[in-house]
Amino acid sequence: MSSPTEPSATPAFLNHDRPPVPDLVVPRGVLPFHLHQRPVRGRLIRLGPLADALLTRHDNDPSVTMLVGQALALTAGLAAALKFRGSFSLQAKGDGAVPMLLADCTDSGALRGYARADGDRLAALLAEDPAPSAAALLGQGYLAFTCDQGPDMERYQGIVAIEGESLTQMTGAYFRSSEQIATHVHLACAQTPAGWRAAALILERVAGAGGIGQDMDTAAQDDAWRTAVALAATLTDAELLDDALTGERLLHRLFHAEGLAVDRARALSYGCRCSRARLAGVLGGFGAEDLDHMAEEGTITMTCEFCNIGFRFERAEISGAVER
Repeated sequence: MSSPTEPSATPAFLNHDRPPVPDLVVPRGVLPFHLHQRPVRGRLIRLGPLADALLTRHDNDPSVTMLVGQALALTAGLAAALKFRGSFSLQAKGDGAVPMLLADCTDSGALRGYARADGDRLAALLAEDPAPSAAALLGQGYLAFTCDQGPDMERYQGIVAIEGESLTQMTGAYFRSSEQIATHVHLACAQTPAGWRAAALILERVAGAGGIGQDMDTAAQDDAWRTAVALAATLTDAELLDDALTGERLLHRLFHAEGLAVDRARALSYGCRCSRARLAGVLGGFGAEDLDHMAEEGTITMTCEFCNIGFRFERAEISGAVER
């Protein structure tokens, strides 16, 4: 078969073809670290060329692309803390020009995301402000942070109202209300000469136990946390997105005097999980009347919202659900 997106006579259960998307892995996409004997741990996330591969699947306005890039970097960083097989997702639903924003990442680093924009409302917003904030794009609504531990485990989900102008501020509201963990988050996404880049720095304050800050009294732990946040606040977007500046060098610049210890790096990869077989299974759940309505000139086209590739199925090949 010349293309997995074209109609095929191969039975769905034998046809697992993936679309022609990048087979791209960033080996050191996430750098976990901690500060020795201080109640601080963190993760540096840098998508590198993976950001460009993910973000250019859709022809969005740069303001929307930046929002998706920040969401991808944030989600990759939060997924890196998973202690089980599963995935972590961020979903924003609002009443603004971008009513839907979604990013998810598996425990192995497979990353994907997209935003659904209302063209007319976005054009009107951009006419007023060429560089709208995340709050202006999303409008009023909520953020949902979801840990999916697989089919045999209950999902954990935290939902908070959209509060703040930036995705960084919105995330801070989530941690304060749902996780009750002191955090510092820096998100960045921009189009560089090398293409789109996205990155994040996440700091978390951990309890002074288990060998982390256990020899420090509460006042000293407070001071250590404030110092780490103050140093992290000196980081610029340009540094965070600079391919020529390695993650280890960047962290050394920030925290070398604070007992920096870099842990084992984790890979990130292009993570869209669509396939002809998966989508054929979805179609098979519809009744014959619905399938007939979907078909145009005998062909049903299903487009993956993540990778923006259309899969075409001959209507005659899809039997549909048996109606009782």
